[in-house]
Amino acid sequence: MGNTNNGLDKAVYSYAYSYSQLEEENRILRETVGHMRERLNRFMSKPLMVCEVKDVLKDGVLIKIPNGNQFCVNFLPELKLAPGDTVLVEQKNLTIVKKIDTTSEFNVERFVIIEKPTVTFKDIGGLKEQIREIKEVIELPLTNPELFKRVGIQPPKGILLHGDSGTGKTLLAKAVANSTNATFIEIVASELVQKFIGEGAKLVKEIFDLAKKKAPSIVFIDELDALASKRIELGTSGEREVQRTFMQLLAEIDGFKTLGNVKVIGCTNRKDILDPAIIRPGRLDRLIEVPLPDEEGRMEILGIHTRRMNLRGVNKQVLVKKMVGFSGAEIKAVCTEAGYFAIRDKRDYVTQEDFLNAINKVLASEERDGEEYLHMFG
Repeated sequence: MGNTNNGLDKAVYSYAYSYSQLEEENRILRETVGHMRERLNRFMSKPLMVCEVKDVLKDGVLIKIPNGNQFCVNFLPELKLAPGDTVLVEQKNLTIVKKIDTTSEFNVERFVIIEKPTVTFKDIGGLKEQIREIKEVIELPLTNPELFKRVGIQPPKGILLHGDSGTGKTLLAKAVANSTNATFIEIVASELVQKFIGEGAKLVKEIFDLAKKKAPSIVFIDELDALASKRIELGTSGEREVQRTFMQLLAEIDGFKTLGNVKVIGCTNRKDILDPAIIRPGRLDRLIEVPLPDEEGRMEILGIHTRRMNLRGVNKQVLVKKMVGFSGAEIKAVCTEAGYFAIRDKRDYVTQEDFLNAINKVLASEERDGEEYLHMFG
């Protein structure tokens, strides 16, 4: 009898254990099915459209969709919308679903380079006059604004550096940012032109807002002619968008306070095609030409780039005379190529012959580029 009871107890225990195990497995399966159903519904839901609130009216809200069209739609008062807010709306009936808590529509850092430059004026050769001018216009107002108040004059809001490629325009801008301990915000003008109507203008506004937050700062606009070329009466929609972005740039420059701690430096190789509006008094009205270096300048630049090189029997005067018409960037390229000639010969020093070979190589490269240009456009 006792054995029969023990067998029955074991059977009941085994059944109870199996039932409990099955219940646990069912619970896990139900949770898994629920998660899968939730993910499936999420994938099947229609995407929402990002829109901008233009104005809040008594009986609705005016929103602007990405293609530029505007609509007046209803909204829930608890959303507490204001002009400039970003919202998500349904694509079919444009019903506002929710407000996005974001300060900007663009990730500005994708379009600009923000840094604290390490370049100093000692790293720039052959540009004494240009260094003096840029110190007067950019450095002095940022470091000693009270001086201008006492004298009673208004310093320029920005400058335009123009000249041939490779002459040191970017180096000048970085050096003055270093000397003033300012944040250097570098942008390429062609990057400001966006696909949709009005986006380029918004990007310009947000870049200058960023510059004000990180002040003292210097906004360096490279290839300015890509954005600020002379305006024409008729053109494609793309050209009209460029002009719209250009007008926003002018508005931002005009909006700066006279003694503000944000300065603008434009850079171009084609000053002749710039719109007069960008260089009129009150904007980038101080024009600084950065020319090719003369013999004294080439000697200074060569000295800067060879000061850490191990030289033997090098006559710099001869080298300088052979580099007539070279830009600062080309002189730097000569020094780099001379070092490579030494490395190929398994030497740890650079000779006069290495430099002569490097000069010939850079000259040959320039001639080849010139021939390709003539073949394409000649």
